[in-house]
Amino acid sequence: MAPVRGDGMRGLAVFISDIRNCKSKEAEIKRINKELANIRSKFKGDKTLDGYQKKKYVCKLLFIFLLGHDIDFGHMEAVNLLSSNKYSEKQIGYLFISVLVNTNSDLIKLIIQSIKNDLQSRNPIHVNLALQCIANIGSRDMAEAFSNEIPKLLVSGDTMDVVKQSAALCLLRLFRTCPDIIPGGEWTSRIIHLLNDQHMGVVTAATSLIDALVKKNPEEYKGCVSLAVSRLSRIVTASYTDLQDYTYYFVPAPWLSVKLLRLLQNYNPPTEDPGVRGRLNECLETILNKAQEPPKSKKVQHSNAKNAVLFEAINLIIHNDSEPSLLVRACNQLGQFLSNRETNLRYLALESMCHLATSEFSHEAVKKHQEVVILSMKMEKDVSVRQQAVDLLYAMCDRSNAEEIVQEMLNYLETADYSIREEMVLKVAILAEKYATDYTWYVDVILNLIRIAGDYVSEEVWYRVIQIVINREEVQGYAAKTVFEALQAPACHENMVKVGGYILGEFGNLIAGDSRSAPMVQFKLLHSKYHLCSSMTRALLLSTYIKFINLFPEIRGTIQDVFRQHSNLRSADAELQQRASEYLQLSIVASTDVLATVLEEMPSFPERESSILAVLKKKKPGRVPENAEIRENKSPVPNSHNAHNNAQTNHTSSANNANASSDLLGLSTPPASQSGTLIDVLGDIYSTANGNSNVVNNSKKFVFKNNGVLFENDLLQIGVKSEFRQNLGRLGLYYGNKTQTALQNFVPTLQWSAEDALKLNVQIKAVEPTLEAGAQIQQLLTAECIDHYLGAPSIIISFRVNGGAQQKITVNLPLTINKFFEPTEMNAESFFARWRNLGGEQQRAQRVFKAQQPLDLPGARNKLTGFGLQLLDSIDPNPDNMVCAGIIHTQAHKVGCLMRLEPNKQAQMFRLTIRSSLEAVTQEICDLLVDQF
Repeated sequence: MAPVRGDGMRGLAVFISDIRNCKSKEAEIKRINKELANIRSKFKGDKTLDGYQKKKYVCKLLFIFLLGHDIDFGHMEAVNLLSSNKYSEKQIGYLFISVLVNTNSDLIKLIIQSIKNDLQSRNPIHVNLALQCIANIGSRDMAEAFSNEIPKLLVSGDTMDVVKQSAALCLLRLFRTCPDIIPGGEWTSRIIHLLNDQHMGVVTAATSLIDALVKKNPEEYKGCVSLAVSRLSRIVTASYTDLQDYTYYFVPAPWLSVKLLRLLQNYNPPTEDPGVRGRLNECLETILNKAQEPPKSKKVQHSNAKNAVLFEAINLIIHNDSEPSLLVRACNQLGQFLSNRETNLRYLALESMCHLATSEFSHEAVKKHQEVVILSMKMEKDVSVRQQAVDLLYAMCDRSNAEEIVQEMLNYLETADYSIREEMVLKVAILAEKYATDYTWYVDVILNLIRIAGDYVSEEVWYRVIQIVINREEVQGYAAKTVFEALQAPACHENMVKVGGYILGEFGNLIAGDSRSAPMVQFKLLHSKYHLCSSMTRALLLSTYIKFINLFPEIRGTIQDVFRQHSNLRSADAELQQRASEYLQLSIVASTDVLATVLEEMPSFPERESSILAVLKKKKPGRVPENAEIRENKSPVPNSHNAHNNAQTNHTSSANNANASSDLLGLSTPPASQSGTLIDVLGDIYSTANGNSNVVNNSKKFVFKNNGVLFENDLLQIGVKSEFRQNLGRLGLYYGNKTQTALQNFVPTLQWSAEDALKLNVQIKAVEPTLEAGAQIQQLLTAECIDHYLGAPSIIISFRVNGGAQQKITVNLPLTINKFFEPTEMNAESFFARWRNLGGEQQRAQRVFKAQQPLDLPGARNKLTGFGLQLLDSIDPNPDNMVCAGIIHTQAHKVGCLMRLEPNKQAQMFRLTIRSSLEAVTQEICDLLVDQF
């Protein structure tokens, strides 16, 4: 606690010195109690204390509090210091209040009045002290008390620059506590125009404030884009000298440049004004050009400032994902950093290239650095950089380089750091399955994974290899032969024994013709591992043995001896004892035909999606690159060895398959084609949250429009940003906590049937389970339209507030079939020819219905455009009639759709006619449109 300004406060210095010289905790407490008694007596008995003495004693109380002792007096004296005209006394008063006064204190009204007096002062120092105190306390009471004064200070022309800067930061602090504090209307424009201010501090603080406001209401503040681009252009473009006085180690205003670049990442690339987009691209090109220039200083501050601007510019280029030349240049620039001496630069370069690898424009450019990235994975000293190299290899992998990358990752896995082995195993398994053209290679990869890192191979991984082998007849013999050879190793991991037990139990007969893998050899090999395994694996092997009796009747007696041994009453494990006893009886009493029926080969698993990616996302939420787009679904244990249950229930193995709801990987196109940025879109939400009022549900509006608040109640606000390109879509869900407490167990869960998932594949990223008070988080979803479908998936958001009852909100996602429309231009001749061709009974649908609201023909036209159709003017002789055309893109096929909407103004009715090449699509489009007019 240093002396304040020029006031010596010798008594404070002596007291601090005494405390530091205390030899024990007891001595310190004794000295503090003595001082507290003295201060208490002074405050109570001496009515003539001047401001200096009050300041000194309040400082002592602050110091004692910071040492960890409770202070229950002195608050009124601190409040009295606020009315002083001396800076040092007022400063100590505000400091004491900021640290010690509770927002529920009876003194809060006096404090607020004193703060209001200082806000109206002509002395800017007093105004700044008041603003700092408001920001330090940052309570809802403060936000409500000063919701009018602070915005006025911020935009007033009479306010000094230093006060404007403090006001912007204070308003930002209060906005995070109470988002409703920011006025709308004309205030929006005035706040945005602070970006034009000539004072560096004002612009920097205002940019931070606007960035926070944009995240809450991007549509209202979208006017900031052109101003931000203009300001950025004046900073980084050589032909301007804006803010050159603020050059930091030869880099003009780097902190402001970074903030402006981050602000622009809240929006799509500007398209309405080509000039703005041109200036922005010029700025980004200039930043990339300057990165190639020789350094103007050898000091680390120069390179840090320069690289801070560069990396934020690259982040904006990646976010926009619309300029191929900039994306490739950014990739090349990052490639140079991969060999930089600075560890942090190498880390950041790898991290940014992971995002570039997901873009269709820069994916190939990223692949050119594959050798350097592999060296980084192997040679880097820092494990976090090696982790980023693994992530980048995973992201850049495609069919052309999959085998090489998988082999390199397998080679490195033997010496990899233990902290990243499990994640590497999952990534290798995902890549091997996704890009396998020869499934013998896939089997080799998974068995190598088990051999190299068996302890880190999760159940989902070895389940998958069994499922795939069962589903692909051409690889079954090879898998049996390979796993048989792997089991001959002296040290064999238990996971290998499990895989061997499953595969040999099903397909051991395919290799039994070779004397080296005769039935008895297979049995003895598996049984030699039996006593080294856990109880669960032993149970699995017993199921394999009963399968062997069906496959190889000649070794029945040997296997029955094993069953008798384990069915002995002295067996230590009751489960194994019961299983062995039942298998023994089954092998004795069942005829050959019954045994063959009960133990017949497992049928194929239903073709569903892989669960391995879901496991990877759960292990590393937010860290899984988008390139490996593998459909996720929870997979239970493969139930290929349900013979034990068969023996108890006398069910056939085909009945067991109903329980084996496993999943198989859908090998989709690389998500490099899923590039693009997000535009605001909204969908339907229905709330079942208990006790919530003031619910805003805009469900019907967002079949046609692409931004706004999706859902809002007293607890939660949800919005959506999305983009659709042909049969691909990408959505961002934004969850905002409106309460003053954190939302616990916050879990959004996708609700979409397995059957529908085969037609619309939706993947969802995990989010953190806690949504802090006043915070907002983003969750990304991707959608791929495989075939035409009905309805839309939904997402269930469940959470708890203050440990109370479970709240649930169900959101219908804006993923109706019309989202995959491509507007199509047609002339009258083409339209009517196509219209006649689609005249079949099953290709057309017509409805006559009453308008839900008074007829608004311009509004109807806007709705049809928002629906995704192309309005074709001058096609229909009646100018009121609306004619449209569009093509729905799916992976399986394209569905052409024509529409005619005829309004009857007198009757306030519409007649809607839809014609398309598929009956289901025709009815779905008709239903969607009728429901909205």
